[in-house]
Amino acid sequence: MPGIIRGSRPGVVSIDVAINQYKRTGYWEAALQLLREASHARAKVGRGHYTTVVTACGQGKHWQQALSLLSVMGEAELEPDVISYSAGISACKKGGQWRHALSLLDDMRSARLAPTVLTYSAGISACGNGGQWQQAQSLIVDMREARLEIDVQGYSIGVSACEKCGQWQHALSLLGEMKDATLEPDVILYSAGISACGKGEQWQHALSLLDDMRSARLAPTVLTYSAGISACGNGGQWQQAQSLFVDMREARLEVDVQGYSIGVSACEKCGQWQHALSLLGEMKDATLEPDVILYSAGISACAVCEQWQQALILLSDMRNAKLEPNVISLQRLYQCVWEGRAVAAGIVVARGDVGVED
Repeated sequence: MPGIIRGSRPGVVSIDVAINQYKRTGYWEAALQLLREASHARAKVGRGHYTTVVTACGQGKHWQQALSLLSVMGEAELEPDVISYSAGISACKKGGQWRHALSLLDDMRSARLAPTVLTYSAGISACGNGGQWQQAQSLIVDMREARLEIDVQGYSIGVSACEKCGQWQHALSLLGEMKDATLEPDVILYSAGISACGKGEQWQHALSLLDDMRSARLAPTVLTYSAGISACGNGGQWQQAQSLFVDMREARLEVDVQGYSIGVSACEKCGQWQHALSLLGEMKDATLEPDVILYSAGISACAVCEQWQQALILLSDMRNAKLEPNVISLQRLYQCVWEGRAVAAGIVVARGDVGVED
């Protein structure tokens, strides 16, 4: 931590410069200490100084300190303004504290301060991160009633909140509202909408959004395609998932480990063990190392399809890579073997490996 600017009585200019510098460089503790020292020295400390330090604390994910400062402001007869409250709500968002964010919004209204688009956006994001889509939806309604114009970023936060909560209907509704407001969704918005549809097992809507993207001449990213592949996998539409993988390659997008993981998981859900093995082979050709999730999904796909030989080969490959499969995949493999499909070959998976009882 940099040294605190000291002196008999810190000047307003030196405080301004130092606190802003600490905020920009992420030294929230130094900013907080300087503010306290200046207050004790009875230097002229204003609302803006407190707000800057609240912002610094929020950037450092120290929401408790941010809320404490807002409380101190009232005691110092420097009532928080809209900017101060917005900084506090943003701190709560970064700290995953949606309840405190809503509480600050209530405090603003009690103080007869009108929340701005920025204030609402921070609150919506906090609720979305906390899995509270109903609260997020309520704030969007409040924004409309306050006749605040929601921009692309505001809608993006709303759709992302719906995506995190798996509320695909509300995500589609917000995307529809955007078009009614003659706002064009961007790649991030479409990707969030596709992901929301995937979580809701709405593969048709996910593919429809992909078509809308292409019509708008927006190029899907790896994230977009991965969300679409996952949606098709969840919906048991292997052919569609495979088609999206082909589209990714044709677009010359580099598929990472996470992308392959989603693809293999889609194969597992659709019972396509051959394609799961094919994707695992492609990974190795691309010098990518499968992780625990990938191997486990491959083992599970083979076991579910009664391909115990292939599952055991993957199990061996996994252990050679010093990785251990998850319990679910091992239980499926054990079932496959124990029911007699591999007994004739004299291959048995130890029950102790999977924790299966008689």
